[in-house]
Amino acid sequence: MHLAYPAVLAVLLFCTGLYGVLARRNAILVLMSVELMLNAVNLNLVAFDVWLRDALHAGQALTLFTIAIAAAETGIGLAIVLAVYRNRGSADVDRLRDTAETDAAETLPGDEADDTEDQATAPAGKAKKAEATT
Repeated sequence: MHLAYPAVLAVLLFCTGLYGVLARRNAILVLMSVELMLNAVNLNLVAFDVWLRDALHAGQALTLFTIAIAAAETGIGLAIVLAVYRNRGSADVDRLRDTAETDAAETLPGDEADDTEDQATAPAGKAKKAEATT
């Protein structure tokens, strides 16, 4: 088997994943794109392991570690996305802000009287949302 075939496939997978990370707004699709990039790396590890005829099969061993890390990353990432979705009502990556920024904005005086503020970030809006989710 030629090394060029799996290498080209890995490059295509990696580029597809990179496009997904850069162009998508949904956090779950971004996580799926990261998984595509990790699978491209795994394909390269196994292909070079077979091509070099390594006696220790180090490429395959590293692939198993990468799969374990990817599974942990997916579990933690999905937990974070679900927590953000429950709190904010959206999993859109562009709308997410740092928690410290939103806390500082909520403690400013006169925020409750401002009619232009979004209800999802107002303290009263959060209380209504917490009641709706329970």
